[in-house]
Amino acid sequence: MKYLLTYDFMESMRVTNQWLGSTARAMCSYPQLGLIANPAIQMTAAWGEVMERSFARMVVKPDWNIHSIAGDDGRDHSVIVETVVTRPFGDLIRFKVQGRAPTGRKVLLVAPMSGHYATLLRSTVISLLPDCDVYITDWHNARDIPVSAGKFDIEDYTLYLVDFLREMGPDSHVIAVCQPAPLALAATAYLAEEDPAAQPRSLTLIGGPVDPDAAATDVTDFGNRITMGQLERHMLQRVGFKYAGAGRMVYPGLQQLSSFMAMNADKHSKAFTDQILRVAKGDASDHDKHNKFYDEYLAVMDMTAEFYLSTVERIFKELEIAQNRFTVAGKLVDIGKITTVAVKTVEGGKDDISAPGQCVAALDLCTGLPASKKASYIEPEAGHYGIFAGKSWRNNIRPLVLDFIDANCDVPKTPIKDMAAE
Repeated sequence: MKYLLTYDFMESMRVTNQWLGSTARAMCSYPQLGLIANPAIQMTAAWGEVMERSFARMVVKPDWNIHSIAGDDGRDHSVIVETVVTRPFGDLIRFKVQGRAPTGRKVLLVAPMSGHYATLLRSTVISLLPDCDVYITDWHNARDIPVSAGKFDIEDYTLYLVDFLREMGPDSHVIAVCQPAPLALAATAYLAEEDPAAQPRSLTLIGGPVDPDAAATDVTDFGNRITMGQLERHMLQRVGFKYAGAGRMVYPGLQQLSSFMAMNADKHSKAFTDQILRVAKGDASDHDKHNKFYDEYLAVMDMTAEFYLSTVERIFKELEIAQNRFTVAGKLVDIGKITTVAVKTVEGGKDDISAPGQCVAALDLCTGLPASKKASYIEPEAGHYGIFAGKSWRNNIRPLVLDFIDANCDVPKTPIKDMAAE
């Protein structure tokens, strides 16, 4: 019961802070207060506006907000987000571009389940849509999934990817971003033995912890330092009474967010201080750079306890993927069985979450794959987010990934658009 109450206490604190922000904003926005020459009033109203918006975003799943793209025919083509496969813990969705012929590049973008929604990859989707038929894994918030739906751990995650690839059929290509990189590798190896016809043509792994011990970071140090008992005692709680998943044991999104913010506390503190000043001076806007980033960054989701614990124990502590000892439903998944799927790794030279060396380790595990089917790339100046979003992704990494896809598929393809020129 204490876990239920603790979860509800966190939500109560969030609501309280949202209320404090809205109250400060409303009280300090009365026109009569404009007669008082005191900048503290404007600053308090600005603080309230930023506070209210920030805490309100924490429980809202962001929209994709992808409505259309420009086509080669000079027309805007509407984009429809349609659900292809529905599962309790996550769906396979497709961004269907109306009135456009197939591009020849059917891409499954595997989104991380690490505290944020799949919409964290919105800019990645937008950058791929002109050249690819894009599908993505849309993971659900664990707080909204009834206990009756059962468990969801890294083996279930892997089998979800297997099912999604089977649904997409042949001639598909996988791009796995961050956390799912080792599990996407395992899902491909699983298909190599169980259903070779459903294997993707290529697999691109971006900044993922295939071998966490290959290069130490704060994340890997934490995983090695803390015990599983400590994680269970201090990180897990039961979903409160307000949600459909009441009673489910989870790693709460709000608790994850506090960890994210603590990793770069000075940077976030300065960002919010600067935004309050901009609001007070009237220089901020609803969709400015700060709001665009933090509306997404602050929107967090709960993770099932079993997924969190199995990730830490089996990926980071036991190194089951790194040592090719990963099992699914009691069956060993041999990564060496991958013999036809081209594998490329992408890393950021300044990635402080999955440091260079962790992801490229996947190539050594693919012992059955010829060297001609392997590739790797390091973007020297990119951090963790830069390798799948921003200028480094658009101008340098994206063209290389699309060229890699084209080199490993015989399906006729449309010409690649140059994002740097737009």
